[in-house]
Amino acid sequence: MGSRARTRRAVAVLGFAGLLCAVLGAVMIVVVPTLIKQQVLKNVRIDPSSLSFNMWKEIPVPFYLSIYFFDIVNPDAILLGEKPQVRERGPYVYREFRHKSNITFNGNDTVSFLEYRSFQFQPDKSHGLESDYIVMPNILVLAAAMMMENKPMSMKLIMTLAFSTLGERAFMNRTISEIMWGYDDPLIHLINKYLPDVFPFKGKFGLFAELNNSNSGLFTVFTGVKDFSRIHLVDKWNGLSKVSFWHSDQCNMINGTSGQMWAPFMTPETSLQFYSPEACRSMNLVYKESGMFEGIPTYRFVAPSTLFANGSVYAPNEGFCPCLESGIQNISTCRFNAPLFLSHPHFYNADPVLAEAVLGLHPNQEEHSLFLDVHPVTGIPMNCSVKLQLSLYIKAIKGIGQTGKIEPVVLPLVWFEESGAMEGEPLQTFYNQLVLMPSVLHYAQYVLLALGCVLLLIPIIHQIRSQEKCYLFWSSSKKGSKDKEAIQAYSESLMTSAPKGTVLQEARL
Repeated sequence: MGSRARTRRAVAVLGFAGLLCAVLGAVMIVVVPTLIKQQVLKNVRIDPSSLSFNMWKEIPVPFYLSIYFFDIVNPDAILLGEKPQVRERGPYVYREFRHKSNITFNGNDTVSFLEYRSFQFQPDKSHGLESDYIVMPNILVLAAAMMMENKPMSMKLIMTLAFSTLGERAFMNRTISEIMWGYDDPLIHLINKYLPDVFPFKGKFGLFAELNNSNSGLFTVFTGVKDFSRIHLVDKWNGLSKVSFWHSDQCNMINGTSGQMWAPFMTPETSLQFYSPEACRSMNLVYKESGMFEGIPTYRFVAPSTLFANGSVYAPNEGFCPCLESGIQNISTCRFNAPLFLSHPHFYNADPVLAEAVLGLHPNQEEHSLFLDVHPVTGIPMNCSVKLQLSLYIKAIKGIGQTGKIEPVVLPLVWFEESGAMEGEPLQTFYNQLVLMPSVLHYAQYVLLALGCVLLLIPIIHQIRSQEKCYLFWSSSKKGSKDKEAIQAYSESLMTSAPKGTVLQEARL
C-alpha cells in the first residue's frame, strides 16, 4: 500500500507541474511578444539609457571609403573630337571615422546634432599610393567654360586669355592626394576676386576637400521616446524642413532618416528612405531578399531602377531635371552650377548610350550595385556597401579655345564605395541582447507549453492503466470461482459409490 500511495502522489505532482508549465507557456505566448517589442523599443530609441545610444553617438562599425579614379588615356585625342578612353585606377582606401557632437535634446521629442567625419589613408588595403599621378579633366576650366556657353563672345575671349595666362588646360596631371584633398589653383583666386560667391572654395580645390574634418550639416531627428511612430525620422536639416535645389515640392522634400538607423519591425513591404546632404536629396531603397549576417537575420535593400531615372522614364524625377539620358542625375544646382552628374558606377542601370560613349567602362551588377543589410526587428544596419559615381558633362564651347573640338560626353571622374560591417564586441553585444535573448524567450514559451502537455498526459495515462488492471483482476477472479466449483463437483462424483447393477464405462479422452 505504501508503494502505491507514493506512486499516486508522484503522479499528482507531475500533473500539477504539467498544468503549471502549460499555463505558464500559454501566458508567455501572449506576453512574450509584447515584452520583446518593449525591449526593442527601449533599446533602439535615441535616449542615453538605451543600448544603441552609444552606437548611434560613436559609430563602432569600421567604415571605409574606397575611391576608384578614371585615368584619361587619350586627353589630346579627346580635344580633337575622338571618343574618350579611360582606365580604372584603385581602389585608394581610407578609414572613415565618425562622431556626433553638439548633441541637444529638444522639447518636441527631437535631438539635434552635428556629425563630423575624418579620413585616414590605408596603404595596406589600397592598390596604389596617394602620390600616384593621374590624368583627370580640369573641372574648374571645363565647368567654367560650360557656364560661359551663353555669355557674350567678348567674355569668352577674356576667359580664354585668362586661362592661357594662368597656364590652365582642359586636362591636368595631378596626384591622388591633390585631387582628393585639394590643390592651389590661381584660377580659384581669380574667380573669387572678380566673381565672388560663384565657387564655395576659398582656398584649395579638391573633390573631397569639403568632407574631411567637417560635418554634413545640422540634423534634427525624432528620438522615438514619446512617439515611436516617428523614430529616427528627420525633422529638419540645417533648420530646413525642405530644400530648394530642385524644381518640384516632391523632389525638395526631406524624407526618411539621416541614413544610420531606421524604425524597427520591418516587413518586406518596408522601404528605406533617407536624406543625403552630399546628393542634396532624399533617396529610397527597396526590399530585395532575406539573408543572414553572422547569425543575425537581415533584409537586403537595394536601389530601384528608378533612383536616377530621368523625368521621361519616371515622372516623379522630373523635378531633378534638366536631364540627359536616363540613369544619371543632374546635381549642378547644388554644386555651384558645375555640370556634375550622379549615377551608379560605370553607368550601371543607366541608358547604355552613356557607357558606350566612353571606352573602358564595363557596368555589371555584382561590382557596381549598392545594398544595405538591415536587422528587420531593430532597424539597425549590419552590413552596407553604397556605391556612387561622379561625372562631368563636357563639350567644346565656341570662343573658349581650351575646349578644342570636344564632342559632348558625360565623362566619369571617380566612383566611390562607402562600406562597413558590424563586428567584434559591438556585434556580440547586439547579438546577445537583441537577437539571442528574444529568440530564447520565443522558443521557451513553446517548450514550456509542450512540456506541460506531456506532464499532463502522465496522470491521465496512469489513471487509464490503473482502471485496466482493476478490470482484469475482477474478471480473472470470477472465472476462477466457476472452475473451482466444477472441479469440486467432479471430485465428489468420483468419490461416490456407484449403484448396484451399474456398469462402469471407460472414460475416453
